Amino acid sequence: MTSSSATEQSSKQSLVRSWAGFRTPTRRFLYGWAIADLAANILLVVTGGAVRVTDSGLGCPTWPQCTSGSLTPHAAMGIHGVIEFGNRMLTWVLVVVAIATFVAAMRHRPVDRLARRLALGIGLGVPLQAVVGGITVLTNLNPWIVSFHFLATMLIISLATWLVFHTSPARTSPTLAVGAVGELSGAVPVITRITVVASWAVYAVTWATVYLGTVVTGSGPHAGDIDSKRNGLEPTQATQLHVDAVWTLVGITAGLIVITLIAKTIARRAAVVFGAIILFQGLIGYIQYATELPEWMVVLHMFGSAVLMSGATYLVVSAVRANRAVAEAAA
Repeated sequence: MTSSSATEQSSKQSLVRSWAGFRTPTRRFLYGWAIADLAANILLVVTGGAVRVTDSGLGCPTWPQCTSGSLTPHAAMGIHGVIEFGNRMLTWVLVVVAIATFVAAMRHRPVDRLARRLALGIGLGVPLQAVVGGITVLTNLNPWIVSFHFLATMLIISLATWLVFHTSPARTSPTLAVGAVGELSGAVPVITRITVVASWAVYAVTWATVYLGTVVTGSGPHAGDIDSKRNGLEPTQATQLHVDAVWTLVGITAGLIVITLIAKTIARRAAVVFGAIILFQGLIGYIQYATELPEWMVVLHMFGSAVLMSGATYLVVSAVRANRAVAEAAA
């Protein structure tokens, strides 16, 4: 058999295995598509950031077409048209991945209603996000609508993270990390409930922090197009509000890490991971502010925001799971 024939045969076998996976999807198969869904939406944040910092937000000046009478950019539009159109094309990748994830969730046995609902929510969020993106173009990149556009992506990322956590084969049978059931003290259920409350507080403050970050961006120099207006707020004051939210988030997270490590709850890993993400994101934020917002660091900070939202979601679902496991063991 020649190398080309072997390659062709291997490709056919891969296609057959992929189709077989959709016919009888395993937990791991669904988990893989959930990861792809999360990764694709985080990539959308990165490419959206590239559109903004290169002033390509109106590279395609209308929507749903790129220009009046054309779905694609033409040569006279230059690199800005290519960048904006490329970001729009990523939406179709998201559509394909979302559909594949939903099909895998629907065909998985035994029936997993939560996985189905999450996959459906993510799938419906993609066209909604595309419409909001179109409105941002039609409103000449109104900074308040651009903020909503970014937050809509954060919501999809949060749902995708939940789906990844829920479908992970390693978490189908949760085990306690607090010792034998018979040795559970009366304080453990209380601690895990406190962990749940603190995790939800972290999640809420993360949303506030991310939103205030979009307000800072709306007052700064990266409008997405040289002719787009800013939100009219003083950048220094908007930045201070954002920083206040960040330090509030740091304080709550630090306390949560201490509690989970002392109690050795299932959520301790998620808390530590989230703490590391905050340190990374905070470092990038301070550096970009001190260096007057270089474009590549703005994109990196946006990527960090997506990871931060994913980490906050991971923390909440981990804490809820830990509390449920302890409650079931103590019953």
